[in-house]
Amino acid sequence: MPSLDRLHKPVLVLNASYEPINICAARRALVLVLKGVASAEEHSHTHVHSVRHAMPVPSVIRLLEYRRIPHQTRALSRKNILMRDRYTCQYCHRTMSSAELTLDHVVPRSRAGETTWENLVACCHPCNNRKGNRTPEEAGMRLARAPRPFSLHTSRHLMRLLAKSDDRWRKYLFY
Repeated sequence: MPSLDRLHKPVLVLNASYEPINICAARRALVLVLKGVASAEEHSHTHVHSVRHAMPVPSVIRLLEYRRIPHQTRALSRKNILMRDRYTCQYCHRTMSSAELTLDHVVPRSRAGETTWENLVACCHPCNNRKGNRTPEEAGMRLARAPRPFSLHTSRHLMRLLAKSDDRWRKYLFY
């Protein structure tokens, strides 16, 4: 696996209490470990190399100091919409890379559709072109599921889904 791909792999972030609180890229996890902010609890089978050292890429990290996590909503962003929709076009139900997906306003902006969690969905380019400046009903298309804000439930569900591809996460996802 090329080293850049290794640095984009998801890493489970635990609070000091071992409570799962987030997912970050391996690159960010390595920075947190090297800065002494977190410790690696589990490692993947890959390493990053410098001239003199090889360091295992973490799979699970734990913050060394407890962080109070307020009930917050996630920022409305392309990345968070794609994560919420599991990188799946909400019209044709195909899972794709982020480069193959765009965001669709369910109610088009030209018809006063707002840029909100409830009006944005992940959509492939062909479906977005097919839908055009119409509502899904007018275009004869159906959404896989109604768009909702990114919630704590959504975040935990994503963690469980990602855990299916990384056995080292399972013991930390006990809910």
